Formats: sequence, C-alpha cells, structure tokens
Amino acid sequence: MSTDVAGGQVVGVAPRKGMRPTDISNPDYFHKVVDCQWACPAHTPVPEYIRMIAAGRYSDAYMVNWWSNVFPGILGRTCDRPCEPACRRGRVEKDPVAICRLKRVAADNKDDIRGRLPKPAKIKNGRRIALIGCGPASLTVARDLLPLGYHLVIYDADKTTGGMMRTQIPKFRLPETVLDEEVGYITDLQPEMRLGARIESMKALLAENYDAIFVGCGAPRGRELEIPGRKEAGKNIHIGIDWLSSVSFGHTTKIGRRVIVLGGGNTAMDCCRTARRLGGEEVHVVVRSGFEEMKASPWEKEDAMHEGIPIHNYLVPKEFKHTSGKLTGVLFEKVKAERDAKGRRNLVATGEPDVLMECDDVLVAVGQENAFPWIERDIGIEFDKWDMPVVDPSTMRCTHPKIFFGGDAAFGPKNIIWAVAHGHEAAISIDLLCSGNDISVRPPPHVNIASQKMGIHEWSYDNDISNDKRYKVPHAPPEKTLKDVRLEVELGFDRKLGFLEAERCLNCDVQTVFEGPKCIECDACVDICPVDCITFTANGEEKDLRTRLTAPAPNLTQDLYMADGLKTGRVMVKDEDMCLHCGLCAERCPTGAWDMQKFLFDPPQASPCQSR
Repeated sequence: MSTDVAGGQVVGVAPRKGMRPTDISNPDYFHKVVDCQWACPAHTPVPEYIRMIAAGRYSDAYMVNWWSNVFPGILGRTCDRPCEPACRRGRVEKDPVAICRLKRVAADNKDDIRGRLPKPAKIKNGRRIALIGCGPASLTVARDLLPLGYHLVIYDADKTTGGMMRTQIPKFRLPETVLDEEVGYITDLQPEMRLGARIESMKALLAENYDAIFVGCGAPRGRELEIPGRKEAGKNIHIGIDWLSSVSFGHTTKIGRRVIVLGGGNTAMDCCRTARRLGGEEVHVVVRSGFEEMKASPWEKEDAMHEGIPIHNYLVPKEFKHTSGKLTGVLFEKVKAERDAKGRRNLVATGEPDVLMECDDVLVAVGQENAFPWIERDIGIEFDKWDMPVVDPSTMRCTHPKIFFGGDAAFGPKNIIWAVAHGHEAAISIDLLCSGNDISVRPPPHVNIASQKMGIHEWSYDNDISNDKRYKVPHAPPEKTLKDVRLEVELGFDRKLGFLEAERCLNCDVQTVFEGPKCIECDACVDICPVDCITFTANGEEKDLRTRLTAPAPNLTQDLYMADGLKTGRVMVKDEDMCLHCGLCAERCPTGAWDMQKFLFDPPQASPCQSR
C-alpha cells in the first residue's frame, strides 16, 4: 500500500494495477505512429507534403521537404527510402506509397521558390567553421549555419560541388541540372569555397583557429580484392567508385565488350548499368551472397535486370585469369549458405567444379571504406578497432571537443538522407558549442496538434479508405537510354499520376484522440472499425492486454494507445499498428469522445529556415 493525504489525514491508496494511460503529450508518441516520418532519418513530415501534392500545392510541398531533407529533387531520385517499408499502406496492400517518387513530383512541378529561401546573413557572428568535403552532410551544415551569421569555409579535393552525389551517382539517375540547382541554393548563401583543396593534415587545420571543424568527406576508398592475378591484369580491373567518378568527369568514355561487376550493393548496380552504356554488350553482376541478401535496393536490382543484366549468386572470386598481362576472365568458387549451431549464416564451398567467366574488364564494387591518413593520431581523436573515429551519434562530436563528423565519414557508407540527418545534428551541436552551451542538451522539436473537424461528419482532409495499388513510374525506352550515359531513365510521375499516388496515403499524421470522460461506452466505434483495432476491456499489464484485444496485437514495435476515465472502470485500448486513421470511429461517436487531430512534428534545427 502507498499513502496519500486527504482532508489532512493519511489514507491508504492501492497501487495502480495494469497498464498506465498513454501520455499523448509526449511528442515521441504520435511521432512514432507516423511510421514514415519516424523511419526517415531527417524526419520529413511525409503525409503533410503528400496532401499538398494532392491539392496541387507543389511549391509548398517542396518547401516542407526542403526544410527537413534539404535535397528534395536529388532524394526524389536517389533516396534509399527507409520510409517506404514503414508505410502503413504496405500493411493492407503489397506495395507502400511511392513516397520517394512523390518527393520528385513536388520538385519537378514547383514554381520558382528562391524568394522563399533564406538569404545570406547581413551580419556575421564572428565564428569561423571549417567543413571538409562538399557533399550532402557538409552542405546541410552549411544550409543550417550560414543564415545564422557563421563564416563557413568548405574544402573539397574535387573542383566541383556535390561530393559523392556528383562523382558516384550516374547522370542517368541524377541529372546534373537537378544537382546544380539544389546545391546552388546552399552556395547562394555565400560560404567561402575552397575547391580543389585537399586537406593533408588535421593538425594544420586546427592551427588555423577555427571555432569548430566538421568532417564530411565520405568514404572515399573502394575496397580492394586481393586475389591471384590482381596485379598482373590490373590494367583492366577497376575499383568501382573510382571508375564511376572517372566516368562522371568524362575521363572514361568506354569499356570492354564483356564486363563482370563484382559486388551486390547499389554501387555495383550503378557500375553495371553504366558499363552497358559505355559499350558493355555482355555485362554480368556476380555476388557471393544470395539474391535476397544483396545490399542493393530492390528497385536498383530490378532496373539492372530490366536492362538485360543478369545477376549470378553464390559465387566467390578466386582468381583473375590473364594471358601475358591481358585479363581473360575470372575464376569463381561455388558456395552455399549454411547455418552453424548458433544460427549464424556462413558461406561454405559446395564442392562443385569452379566456374570460369570470360571477360574484358572487371569492376570491383565489394564495398567502401574510410581513409583518414590525414588525421594525426596524437590530437585527441580516438579511433576504434576498425580505424573509424569514435563519434557520439546524438551530437556527432568525436573525442576532440571542436571536431564533428557526419555522413559516411562518421559511421561508414549509408545514404544521402543519413548524411542530411547527421548534418542537422552537427549544426545544432556547433551552434550550441559556439554559444557556450552544453551540446548534449538538445533542443526540443516543434509540435502542433489540431482538430480536423469541420462538422459532425466532415473532415478537413480526405479520409476515404479504399484498395489502391501502387502506380508505376514511367521509364524512357531502353533503346534510347542505353545509348546515352546522361539520359535520365526514370521520367517520374506526371501531375495526374502524382495525384493518384498521393491519394494512396492514409494520412497517418491525423491521429485518433480519445477523451474517456465523454465516452458512454456504446461500442459504436468498435462496431464500425474496419480493422478491429479498438477494444473496451478491463485493464491489465500490456503483455496481457495484447492477447485480450478484439484483434490480438503481436507487433511489439508499435504501441497500444490506452485511455481510462470511463464510467464503468474499463479502459479503451487501440492497437496503433492496425489503425488506418480512417476517422470512422470519430464519425460514428455520438458524444465526440473520438476526434481526429493532425499532428505536425518538426525536428529541431539550428537554422531559422525551419520556422514557417
């Protein structure tokens, strides 16, 4: 028993049994329910901009993206789409909403938005920040800090902007015009650009008395494949990311007729598709793992196979075959996947004869790794056993108090959207550091929640739920695209298809909000719910409640929404994993105990361009 004071006397109070009511005032609760935004590293308000696209408000939709992910047109073509596997539409149909491609719809159809962008700071704050690398992470830091009056100096070994977005993503996926436009929005904020300037010493850079240094140089080195014949046939064996860079800058314009690409990631897919456009008539991808285990995104594999590029699995390269230094083929060992006693997956030889594949050139795309020979090991930066800097994932600061990392340089190769997220966090940290504040105390997000009720049965958003399959993105014909390494393959949704795809969004940011004292427990909401996600029952521990709902709730990654205050002492429990946010419960409720309220979550940023 616990004690409480009532009327000046201490009385016994029985401890609460069962699950506690959900604290919907916690910003993270409804944020997590918006699965797509929760999964996005930059926390882009996805349903918000999709509704704008459906309404034909393309410029507004673009700006919602730009505040969060900085590169809507670029990411609308190249993002790894962590939002889409989380999409609630994927729980009722095979395919999620084409969130990534809708981002491109906003970018392709917007008006001139330059008047809505921040302007260069008229007054500088006296702080100088060095940014190493001119890729997405550094450019995000620049976007956030330049309007605040910081003087930023951007170094890059290349003489062009964009980093890996320019050097490693083929033009047929990301046109240079799109890249130049969105990078230009940031360089228009007037950072000091030192292109073609390779940093050779972190110690020397520290001696220039910058207030902070951000390292966003990517993972610039492709992994080697040291097997017999590598040196002898080296003239025709190329490291994938270096080869793509050479193609991007026009130094490489052709390749042999027969090409083998080693590796199963997105870089390998870019290599094989580029090789087809540079003269490779027979291009094969060879992977040591199974097809499903390949790191390449499913759509990247589909695009490669659509262009007539076969993918061979469970083959491990053993030797580069050559005659007098001329590459003639690659010898592979056949393997299979087996699990040991602890359930760990291993590749073991099948004992079958080796496979010889003839070729004229090989592109090695078996991974990328960081290279920090220019960072001295006696300046206070701690490195782990993989020779990576030890970086705090919340602040992006390493063990040196003035140095921050982001993008591939921080935690190894990922995607542009992760680099953007790192850049936002690092910019907050740098701003806090230069203001003399504790960088571990992070600013809160901006949150707004408002009822969408227009009348008893009318809402300010489209809540009609129906079966609706994903619409296909049109592609340019292969007979044209395979002849031009710069011709964009995906044409994107036009306005009509963009509208139809936007209509598939279930508006997961419009939350079901329940007020127990208003409820008369008529069960009308239970009867009308199309997915049986609402239950009125006696309270209990969460594990027990999950088994007693109208439809059991086995997915522990999504919460139960529980509210009390009912006259019978029962509780209302809603499975957030199943709810479609259709609003039928609120329409049917005779007392207004249910309401549909739009939840808008803006993650914190250092930049004033977040406010709207």
